[in-house]
Amino acid sequence: MSEENCNHDCSSCSENCSSRKTNPADFIEKPNSLSKIKKVIGVVSGKGGVGKSMVTSMMAVLLNRRGKHTAVLDADITGPSIPKAFGVKQKAMGNELGLLPVKTKTGIDIMSINLLLDEETAPVVWRGPIIANTVKQFWTDVIWKDVDYMFVDMPPGTGDVPLTVFQSIPLDGIIIVTSPQELVSMIVAKAVNMAKMMNVPIIGIVENMSYVKCPDCGKIIKAFGESHVEENAAKYGLKVLGQCPLDSEVAKNCDMGLVELVNAPWLEKAADAVEKI
Repeated sequence: MSEENCNHDCSSCSENCSSRKTNPADFIEKPNSLSKIKKVIGVVSGKGGVGKSMVTSMMAVLLNRRGKHTAVLDADITGPSIPKAFGVKQKAMGNELGLLPVKTKTGIDIMSINLLLDEETAPVVWRGPIIANTVKQFWTDVIWKDVDYMFVDMPPGTGDVPLTVFQSIPLDGIIIVTSPQELVSMIVAKAVNMAKMMNVPIIGIVENMSYVKCPDCGKIIKAFGESHVEENAAKYGLKVLGQCPLDSEVAKNCDMGLVELVNAPWLEKAADAVEKI
């Protein structure tokens, strides 16, 4: 396989090239020499549309409110939404030492492909290896200064980018985001099994879109049916870190770039779990 087409997954390749790696530790990339990052948390989902980016954003916001310096590495190259949620429009700048993340209104550092494109609506039509290498560069080339907790917003599934993150970035743990639908139990299984294959600890599961609370009478409505998160978590010996409602105010704030104003008490347990790792 030519170097430009290499996805750096030596386990799926029979080539005996000079860059072949067999020890999992060999794949870990060093961050920029000026970076200082204490803990790295991946936020994953087996399928799209479950609100993974919202959970990623809110986790960074909640830990930031607790006095921690947080950062978000947006690894969803083809569907980036982190800058939009935080209302960040300025472009990332750099110097001869590396690329500099953009700070949000409350001081959260973020890096996303949308901070490098001329137009935020321009599609990223790249093949897998290029996308995976871009994510790797967000780790190696960006100067992440004095970060207590970095959250990596991953694209859904178990493809090139999640594999690259699992192999190249020293994750301290992952949070799996799911939703109440029955189908999701199979999707959770895929995410759990991938984490086990890559020897990455699972902090727990967050269920999004668990319910709708009527604004008039306060009645709880299970819009997507009864939750199966407790039984799915028990099946794999995992903790349920939170059940997030479908809330129009949260959606409106994210659309307006005001995610830092959202009150999210349903994720405080998840923030507690992250602080304990």
